[in-house]
Amino acid sequence: MRTTVPAAALLALLTACGAPPPAAADGLTATLTSPVDVTLRWPAAEPGAAGQIVEFATDAAGPWTILAFLPADARAYDHPDLMPETTFHYRVRPLRGEASPVVDVRLPPAGADEPAADTDLGWADPRTEPARNTGAPRPGGAPTGLAATVMTRDAVRFTWSDNAAGEDGQLLEVLPAGAAAWTVAMAVDPDVNAVGLMTLATERRASFRVRAVTYGPASPVVRARTGRAPGDS
Repeated sequence: MRTTVPAAALLALLTACGAPPPAAADGLTATLTSPVDVTLRWPAAEPGAAGQIVEFATDAAGPWTILAFLPADARAYDHPDLMPETTFHYRVRPLRGEASPVVDVRLPPAGADEPAADTDLGWADPRTEPARNTGAPRPGGAPTGLAATVMTRDAVRFTWSDNAAGEDGQLLEVLPAGAAAWTVAMAVDPDVNAVGLMTLATERRASFRVRAVTYGPASPVVRARTGRAPGDS
């Protein structure tokens, strides 16, 4: 059973053990919750944000790696099981951009007596098909014409018109049947307008949409240095 430790008590415990207190900058904090686990917390995203990304680096100059795509109302993220005795740098950025209209996917339940899935998945590679783009691109333009084609018992190919200019990427978002919130199923490069997705068990009955996004300014960077791995002497 997991127990909850009040924040003040946890900070006192970590300080007593020689761990650094939370680092803070403009509200973002990085706190060691064990020698190799970090929890990030931050205030509200900018008004109108479509989502957020959490990034990390092991060098203050980068390169930066995206840890997670999160909804706009997220305020925390756990980064667990890290490399011991290493400094990790973190920042959070808002995502901006409009989503396409929604399409619904309904795959039959997976059954043991079904034939094996097609192993030739070349059609699933992200690609740009210029003929699908029917309008003049503009900054922030939402994708249109999203269509879902069932290709195998487990895979769906999505196609759309890319109407955005200058986007940093595009997100295929999913809302499984019965779920309360949209999540990111896949991220693809700018200008891509066709890609395949191998569905998870929870995505066989789900709604999908595509969002062309730009990244907002990054928060100031915070850092946390991990300790020795549990069990090390």
